[in-house]
Amino acid sequence: MANMDTADWTSAIDLKLPIAVQAHAWIKRAILTLELKPNEALSEKELSLKFGISRTPVREALIKLADEGLVDIFPQRGTYVSPIRMPEVIEAQFIREALETAVVRKAAQTADSAFKSRLVANLAQQKAAVADERLADFMQLDELFHHAMSDFCNLPRGWRVIQNVKGQLDRVRYLSLPHPGHVSQLYVQHEAICEAIGAGDVEVAVDHMSHHLREVFKSIKELMRDKPSLFA
Repeated sequence: MANMDTADWTSAIDLKLPIAVQAHAWIKRAILTLELKPNEALSEKELSLKFGISRTPVREALIKLADEGLVDIFPQRGTYVSPIRMPEVIEAQFIREALETAVVRKAAQTADSAFKSRLVANLAQQKAAVADERLADFMQLDELFHHAMSDFCNLPRGWRVIQNVKGQLDRVRYLSLPHPGHVSQLYVQHEAICEAIGAGDVEVAVDHMSHHLREVFKSIKELMRDKPSLFA
């Protein structure tokens, strides 16, 4: 496993809250940001020691990550971070686009002033993150921007479906962030989506969202060429 500061892992767990949920979120974040790299071995014992918790919640977290396609569990052989598998990336993007274009359609049809203000405030934070080149912060704000629409439309299970399928896709998204101009382009696309929602222009909002969600494909060939060890 990667050489990570044990204190950082231990402090991540609040024993007053569901432990397996927190372990899952922490390990998932480490996988998505490539702190834990594809094909890296994962040890229940080592993870439990790093978190300062028992092995049971770690096992539960790893099983859930396996369901999300981010971990491969081989009986008698061990548990490993999954490589990035292009068929799963493509499928995840397809599912995400189908759901999020439907969500943005509903959002554009029903947006109120409070929701519009929420998106504008998020965009202001995105703009600052782009200017300061805070890529990790931008990705988090990107997630909040998209989540805000499902939240406004009262579609929490729809958002959970999106989260459960897009793990492989998120690793490609994260790898794409440092490419020159990429984050700025994503911000401009978010701004266009927000403007269409604000104007109640449903079809334009849907078109902008569809175009935005396909942006990830522009960098995949380059990533596969430059970082072949990360892909299946």
